[in-house]
Amino acid sequence: QDILNHLAENKIGTRLLFAGDLTKQPSFKAANYKKIGNLENTSIVTGNTFWLGCWPGLKEKHLDYIYESVLKFIKK
Repeated sequence: QDILNHLAENKIGTRLLFAGDLTKQPSFKAANYKKIGNLENTSIVTGNTFWLGCWPGLKEKHLDYIYESVLKFIKK
C-alpha cells in the first residue's frame, strides 16, 4: 500500500490485479470447476501485484519519471 500511495502522490496511476484466484470470484460459486491444491500462490500474487499505468502516448520522459519515482520509493 505504501508504494501505491507514493505513486498516487506523484500522479502515477496504478490498478490492482483484478483476476488472481478466480475461484474466489462470486460468479464461481455456482460453477462446476476442479481446484488442485489450495492455490496459495495465486492468493499471494493477487494480494501483492499492481499494474502501472500505461498508454501508447507515453514518451520517454514519462517513463523516466515513473522509473525515478519508483526508485525514490525503493531508496526510501
